[in-house]
Amino acid sequence: MLVIEFSLNPLDQGKSIAESVARAVDIIDRSGLSYEVGSMGTTIEGDWDEVMNVIKECVQAIREDSERVLFSIRGDLRSGKEERIEKNVERVEETLGRDLNS
Repeated sequence: MLVIEFSLNPLDQGKSIAESVARAVDIIDRSGLSYEVGSMGTTIEGDWDEVMNVIKECVQAIREDSERVLFSIRGDLRSGKEERIEKNVERVEETLGRDLNS
């Protein structure tokens, strides 16, 4: 199972990229994959091909309005594990003995 953190930045959209980010998050949401939106990127979990296809679709959608899109992908590929987005946070909370802001 693949867990990635993905961020994108259209370089020619001015100070706010909220519209582009919203378009990408909509694509991710419609994919049916497990995900979590953060202030600096979105974490997505799923099969390698499914996740990479969603990322490609996001970048291509943003390219429709931007000549240049900077994006980053950071990933963790691990056999046999699912629901890691939630479980990773839960393990940290258990270790700390308290809930974290989420």
